Amino acid sequence: QVQLVESGGGLVQPGGSRRLSCAASGSPFSINAMGWYRQAPGKQREMVAIITSDSTHYADSVKGRFTISRDNTKNTVSLQMNSLKPEDSAVYYCWVVTGPREYWGQGTQVTVSS
Repeated sequence: QVQLVESGGGLVQPGGSRRLSCAASGSPFSINAMGWYRQAPGKQREMVAIITSDSTHYADSVKGRFTISRDNTKNTVSLQMNSLKPEDSAVYYCWVVTGPREYWGQGTQVTVSS
């Protein structure tokens, strides 16, 4: 059973930074892709950033502010979020594709407010 454990959410002031991390365990397959999605109240879940073995993809709204990285030796993915804005407030979900399936973390709340 694949498990994803997220950490790093919390309250941050506008303009501040936050780092989210997610550790994946339990998969008998290699990890094909990892990433982060987010969902704000009343809105659909949206892609924030995805990283594969040879590429990264960002939502336009976070380009230049967020950086995704992964450690293949530890099966972890991180999201460094800088210059945070109130509109970045959401529940952030870790996402992993391994073998034929995708998996989701339980979500971690990020609130950007003064």
